[in-house]
Amino acid sequence: MKTTKLTLAALALTTLTFGAFAADHVVSDPLHQTPVGTISAQGGTNLDSLEAQLNAKADAAGAKSFRITSTSGQNNLHGTAVIYQ
Repeated sequence: MKTTKLTLAALALTTLTFGAFAADHVVSDPLHQTPVGTISAQGGTNLDSLEAQLNAKADAAGAKSFRITSTSGQNNLHGTAVIYQ
């Protein structure tokens, strides 16, 4: 039980610090930013994990923001996003 609580606390702290440096997830074309490419991710077990994978790829590409353009699948999700600079 103690291990579970410790694991959940570590996961929560990791999520908080990850969000501080990640690209912004937007729902429409951001003003004063130019689309610079697309990214994709596969293997997400739910929408949150797929969004986190896309966020990590956008951040690694140096994007300021990203917009998810498609998702598909049930237990093994696939998604694509446009990245903006």
